[in-house]
Amino acid sequence: MEDGPAGFVVVTRSDSPLEAIMGKVLGDILGLAAGVAISPLPIIAIILILATPRGRLNGVLFTVGWILGLSALGAVMLAIASPAGASAHNHPATWVGVLKLALGLFLVLFGARQWHRRPKDPSQAQLPKWMSAIDRLTPVKVLALGLALSALNAKNAPLTLAAGAAIGSAGLPVGQQIASLAIFVVIATLGLLAPLGVFLLGGERAQITLGNWKNWAAQHNVAVMAVLFFVLGLKLLGDGISVLTS
Repeated sequence: MEDGPAGFVVVTRSDSPLEAIMGKVLGDILGLAAGVAISPLPIIAIILILATPRGRLNGVLFTVGWILGLSALGAVMLAIASPAGASAHNHPATWVGVLKLALGLFLVLFGARQWHRRPKDPSQAQLPKWMSAIDRLTPVKVLALGLALSALNAKNAPLTLAAGAAIGSAGLPVGQQIASLAIFVVIATLGLLAPLGVFLLGGERAQITLGNWKNWAAQHNVAVMAVLFFVLGLKLLGDGISVLTS
C-alpha cells in the first residue's frame, strides 16, 4: 500500500512467497506425475482385473494399492528430506541435485536398454507371464500387486522419489508438502482411474473399449516405456544440473 497523488491510496499487489514456491513445486511435479500415470503395464493389469468375476471389487483394490504405494514412497522421501536439510534458504541442497542426477542417469540408461530390446514388429510383443494368473489372484494379492507396480516399478519409483525430493527441497510448511504430494498421487493415478471409470460407467461398450486399450498398450508397451524413460531421465538430469550450478 502506497500514497498516491492528491492523497489517494494506491494498493499494490504482490504474490506471497509461499504461493510462488508452491507454484514452482507443482510445475516440477506435474510432469513427473504424468510420467507415472502413463504406465502401460499397470493399465493392462487393471483392464485384465476388471474382466474377472470380481472385477469391480478387485479393480478398486488394485487402484487403492497403487495409491498407497505412491503415497508411502513419497512420504518416505519427504521424511528423509526434511531432517536431511533438503532446503537451504528455500533452495534445494546439493544432495538433492546429486539425487536427481543419479535418478535421471538411471532412467536414460534404462530407456536406451528398453528401446534396444523393443520388438521390431509390435504385433509380436508379449505380456509378462504373471499377467496370465491375474484371474486367480485373491483380493489381498490384487491390493499387493497394485502397491508393487507403483512403489517398486523401475520407472515409477524414481519419478516418485524425484517428486518427493522436489517437494521436500522447496522449504514449504508440512501442510503444503502433504497437499503437493496428494496432488502428485492423484495425477499419477489418472492412468488407472480412466479404465476404472469406463468399466463402472461405460455400460455395454465398456468391454470393447477396454479391450482396444489393452491391445494397443500391449503392442506398444516397450516403445512407450523407453521413450518415457529417456525423456523423463533427461528432465531429471537437467533439474539436477540446475540445482548443482545455481
